This record gives sequence, C-alpha cells and structure tokens, in this order.
Amino acid sequence: MNNEMALIQDPMAIFAYLIAIVGIVFMLSTVDNTFLRKFFRYAPPLIWMYFLPMLSTTFGIIPQSSDLYGFLSTYLLPAGLLLLMISTNVPATFKLGSKAVLVFLAGTLGIVIGGPIAFALFQGILPEDAWRGVGALAGSWIGGSANMGAMIEAFKTPDDILSPIILTDTLVGISWMGVMIALANFQDRFNSWNGADNSTIKKVNADIATDIQRNAKPLQLPQLFGILGVGFAGSYLIRLLADMNFIPKSDIMNTSTWTFILITAIGIGLSFTKVRNLEYYGASKIGYLGIYLFLTGIGAQANLLDIVQAPQFILMGIVWLAIHIIFIFTAARLLKAPLFFVAVGSQGNIGGTSSAPIVASVFQPALAPVGLLMGILGNIVGTYAALLCGKLAQMIIGG
Repeated sequence: MNNEMALIQDPMAIFAYLIAIVGIVFMLSTVDNTFLRKFFRYAPPLIWMYFLPMLSTTFGIIPQSSDLYGFLSTYLLPAGLLLLMISTNVPATFKLGSKAVLVFLAGTLGIVIGGPIAFALFQGILPEDAWRGVGALAGSWIGGSANMGAMIEAFKTPDDILSPIILTDTLVGISWMGVMIALANFQDRFNSWNGADNSTIKKVNADIATDIQRNAKPLQLPQLFGILGVGFAGSYLIRLLADMNFIPKSDIMNTSTWTFILITAIGIGLSFTKVRNLEYYGASKIGYLGIYLFLTGIGAQANLLDIVQAPQFILMGIVWLAIHIIFIFTAARLLKAPLFFVAVGSQGNIGGTSSAPIVASVFQPALAPVGLLMGILGNIVGTYAALLCGKLAQMIIGG
C-alpha cells in the first residue's frame, strides 16, 4: 500500500490512532465477561499491539512509513526501557536458582546459534541484506520488542527486510506462545517424568509478593513527574553520552547501539539505589506504556501482503525456533528442571517482558512476577546476545 494512499497521514493523527488501539484493547481485556476473559487469555493484548496496526497498514488506514515511527524508536522506546531496567529486582532473579537461569541461557544460546544456521540454510533464497533482519529478529527473540528496536537501529534494517521480519516474529513467535500455553495442562506429567522440583518457584513467588504488598504506594503527581523525568531526561542524557567522541563507533556499535547498551547497564546499576523505589509507584507500568506504543509502530511498518513475496523468512523463522526448542528442552532434561522454567525461560527469550508473565500466569496463576523476571533477564542479555547473533549472520556472507 502506497503511503500517499493511506487514510491517516498526519503523525499526530497516527499517534492518536495507535494509542486508541492500545487503550481499547487493554480496556476490553479488563471487562468482566466470560467470553472476553477466555479470548484474551489465549490471544493476549500483546498480540493485538502487532496485528491491529499491521492490519491497519495492510488495509490502507495508516502508512507503512512515517516520521512518528522514528520518534517512537528514538525517544519513547529508550525511556520505557530505562524505566524497566531501574525496576529490576536483581536479587530476586538470582534466588530463582541456577536451574532457571541455565535453562533460560540454553534458550538464548539456541537463538544465537540457531539464527546464523537458519540464515545459512536459506541464504540462497533470501535478499542480500537479510542478515540485518536476522539481527533485528534476534533482538526480539532475546528479550522482546524493546531489544528488537535497539537492533533495528544497530543493524540499520531496511524497510523491505523489516516488514517480513516483523511478520515472522509475529506469526512464528506468537504461535510458539500458543503451544507453550497449551503445554501448561501437561506440566505435572512432564515434571514427574523429568524428576523436577517446584520448591524454588514457590519460595521466589512468596518473596516477590511480600515485597510488592509491603511497599506498593498510590501514584501521585510528584512521583509521576519523577518517573517521567528519569525515563525521558535519563534516556536522552544517555543518548548524548553514547554520541560522545570517546565512545568507539563502528557500523554495528553505533550511537543507537551504545544508547541501549548504556541504558541496560546504567538502569541495572540504578536498580540497586533508591531510584528503584519509583517502581513502588508504578515506574515499570509507565515503562510498558512506552514499549507498547513502540510495538504498535513496529506493527504498523509491516504489511501482510508482503508475506506472499517473502515466505522464505517464515521458513527461516521456523527452523530457527526449532533449534531454540531443542536447546531449551535438552537443558531442562539434563538439569531435571520443571516445565515452568522451560516456559518462562523460552518466553523470557522469545517474548520478553510482555508475554513471559502471561505464560507464567497460565502455568502458575500466582507466579506472573517470575515470568517478568525472566523477561527482564532477557532484556539484560538481549542487546549483547543479539549483536553477536547478527554479527555471526553477517560473517556468513563474508561481510
């Protein structure tokens, strides 16, 4: 669909349209209706953050490219990501024990290795710059949409590659989330067969629940401005720092890449200070707002008609995901880890902070925070691991 033919053209009008989508979807997901509860349980709001803007672009309601999408990735995404990072409960993450982290990292390794392997298998039928899409998709599949945005900037993924990559991310990634949700009904059988112990999961859940209940406070104007100040001013200052001459630059390690690396490192550092107290006023929720709005912009840059011209990307994604699945289930078998760790470890990679809590809550209704911690762990390692994955794919073509 030609941009000039889109019904909505003005960037502010597009922004209003996208934020309306987010608002309507989330409001519907909270309605006390049996059908809607079941509907959003198996098709959570995250899916519609991709699909509805994607459908809107496909049917010519909004354009496939706009200055707004650049604004969302340059300013809103870093602010949201910083707020997520300062909210990290690192000590609680370590309390999950080595099995949870090792299963997660096995899934990460499967993605880092699987991407270049799948790319090599389909290289002959992929476009020349497809390796840049591998880097972008690796960002999404190791930590979620926020890291994908960082990798799109880092690898300068062109629009003609980005559109089928987004479709691959959506169709393959969300299909796998559906499989994980379905496997929740078989976790007792799996754990019995695997000799797995759930005691660590229960203890971490109790610790997190107690911390939130003890410290949660109603959001008031001073704290709201404090959260917005840290998010926007903090991320902007970090971007200025990343642009300084003493920071080494290259095609991959450019200003945008350094911005997200520094946001990750500085945000985690701040999580050990009193700045993290902003989480008790809802800092991460406001961070998610930025992430979800960025996600709508990503979805808007994809057109379903493009998949007819690029089915090879879907095939590459399926092979790539299969390698990830082999790695993570092999690790679970060797470590005698419960299926819950497999689910949140895989979604902490493939889905990130947005969908890992959803899958966790399906497995264990009270353990959504554990899924969030795995998603945050994906955020922490995602930037670095995705950079490695993209670079390995580039090496395949001799770049």
